[in-house]
Amino acid sequence: MSNTDIRNKALELVEDGVITHEQLAVMALKYMSTDDVADMLDCNELSDRFLEDEDDGQPTWEQEWADFGEDPGYDVEYI
Repeated sequence: MSNTDIRNKALELVEDGVITHEQLAVMALKYMSTDDVADMLDCNELSDRFLEDEDDGQPTWEQEWADFGEDPGYDVEYI
């Protein structure tokens, strides 16, 4: 028996044009239980708990970048 990782074989099927990435994803998702899929999404930070837009009171990086270098609204005395 070979020690080759069978997951690499599945990816080679895509690379060789035997199946598409989409076909491989559908086959894997249909094979996995719903709990397996939920765990996979959570492990990759794609579950609802990571995707919920929760307001933690902190500015987003876009807001911080937009504010970067702007006049802070108070006088600064340079020495």
